[in-house]
Amino acid sequence: MIDEAGTWQRLAALLPREDALQVMDAWNIGEQEGGLHHLVSLLVRQQVVIGETTRAELAVLAEAWGLWPSPLGPGIVQCQGDGCDSPLRLVEHDGDAPMTGASVGLPPELLLLPWIACTESGHVLTRAHTRETWGDLSCLPEYYVILDAGRSTAVHLFPPGAGWDALSALRRLSDPAPEVR
Repeated sequence: MIDEAGTWQRLAALLPREDALQVMDAWNIGEQEGGLHHLVSLLVRQQVVIGETTRAELAVLAEAWGLWPSPLGPGIVQCQGDGCDSPLRLVEHDGDAPMTGASVGLPPELLLLPWIACTESGHVLTRAHTRETWGDLSCLPEYYVILDAGRSTAVHLFPPGAGWDALSALRRLSDPAPEVR
């Protein structure tokens, strides 16, 4: 289970103290959406260096508050990376067309968008959407789906709103198996 308040504090702490206090004030008064906008804009404007895992956590936080992929996706992608190896990597908009649910054993009306990859296990967390009658994808995902390393099988399925649970499961897939003696 992810402690969202703790994640919020950790992300705010990336900023200078005065800016971090503004972001935390937004959290404390229930203005999460405005606080996230402020956080991401400051990270970009101040060229704060963040790791890929932090970028992935920002994406999940933005999704939890209805701000992913729009309007915060482009800003999160713009955040300056640290260039270090990371167990997680944001892969949204990696150029791949959405996969059909049928290609991984799910209902064919689902379209899977790769979102966050585990660099150690190769598993990929996707967001499963349906196509709206006007042609766009649904705003909110119908499911979060973790695919195997070959992107051929759905290994975990999570309901709407369970982005943090899906991210936690993806992280567990990268943990080495305990040694048996």
